[in-house]
Amino acid sequence: MAEEIAGAGRRVATPIRAAYLGRVGYEAGVELQHRVRQSILDADSAALDTLLLLEHPPTYTVGRNCDRGDVLAAPDWLEQRGIAVAECDRGGRATYHGPGQLVGYPVIDLRPDRRNVRAYVRDLQEVLVRTLAAFDVRAVGGEERERIGVWVGHRKIASIGIHLRRWVTTHGFALNVSTALDDFAGILSCGFEAGVMTSIEDLTGRRHDLAEVGARCAEVFAEVFERRLVTVEPQSLGAPLGAAASRRAVGSEGPAAASERPPES
Repeated sequence: MAEEIAGAGRRVATPIRAAYLGRVGYEAGVELQHRVRQSILDADSAALDTLLLLEHPPTYTVGRNCDRGDVLAAPDWLEQRGIAVAECDRGGRATYHGPGQLVGYPVIDLRPDRRNVRAYVRDLQEVLVRTLAAFDVRAVGGEERERIGVWVGHRKIASIGIHLRRWVTTHGFALNVSTALDDFAGILSCGFEAGVMTSIEDLTGRRHDLAEVGARCAEVFAEVFERRLVTVEPQSLGAPLGAAASRRAVGSEGPAAASERPPES
């Protein structure tokens, strides 16, 4: 368990900051992750593990293990739909980010007691499974390498792709809440055809506000990683405030509940 020593030797859970940023451009989101990561690596006394929650404009991201054939769409199709293409340093192949999708970027230090990449990915899957349960979706984490992510039967509802630098994480997960599923048609998402993707709205017929889903996700993340959740405003992180950002906090401050190659999404 991540913990600190308080007065009189009392042990308390290590804090983790969480912020909901609204809609943020992909490059701006990557830049913010890198700044937070660098402050942790520099052992900045003010640095804290951080969970960034947001959505992106329509963007295909191409991971380190992506095959050129994973991007199926022609340039004019991409332009017509307003979808950008961005390369990134996460594991995995091609995936889609867009409105209605909750993206989570945990920037956390896995040292000293969580230095196990596969265990970290399993914990991310558990966060998503528990979050989905709160919205009446029964899901499971993928067991085989090619099925990393979160699934409802044979449909994939969330993708995971991560990067580690000296055991500090960037990138993370993408959970389809009310995502336009036909936008997956231009890629082989994580190597799968577009028809495999689903969303909370697709499965339940109900549309949820991303800030609401993000709030539950932040609470569950703190529970799974045994941290004390501290919600902060985006401006305190030097983050751009997205156009769709809610002024609601993503959770409440309080006590939390009880060297290998990263898997691909």
